[in-house]
Amino acid sequence: MVLYAFYIFDRHTECIYSKRWTPRPVSSSGKSARPQSGSSITSDDPVATGRKGRSNADDEKLIFGLVFSLRNMVQKLGGEDDTFLSYRTGEYKLHYYETPTRMKFVMLTDTKQNNLRPYLHQIWANLYVEYVVKNPLAPVEHPGGIGVANEMFERGLDTFIQAVLPA
Repeated sequence: MVLYAFYIFDRHTECIYSKRWTPRPVSSSGKSARPQSGSSITSDDPVATGRKGRSNADDEKLIFGLVFSLRNMVQKLGGEDDTFLSYRTGEYKLHYYETPTRMKFVMLTDTKQNNLRPYLHQIWANLYVEYVVKNPLAPVEHPGGIGVANEMFERGLDTFIQAVLPA
């Protein structure tokens, strides 16, 4: 399984944690820019590879906007009892879990992966609550991710991903 990225959003719509395991997938259907003389095809230059340069903050905003829109659409069409679980495109699959405190956990994987909602719940219950919420030195609110990216949470997340979600 290929894991692309993992995001945590707080109830104030701010991304308080993000981590990438692989670079952004390049669309196979999009036109790539023609290489300029002197540049190589394997270059990381966004112009040479046909990708627009986007920062991680832009990606976080796009992911949250997508999740927010899809969650609202599901609730309006299906009622308050229906929940948004995942979203699949030709390039990736987005897995979603929302906690009772309106924290949003989002994971991007390859399209072949089954629903990861139980694993996102385990990340929240066993890692986030244990290493972030119960940490007496971490603030209650996490502006800019302060308190979330602590060493124990990072190590626990890496161990969990390697153990539960094999490559």
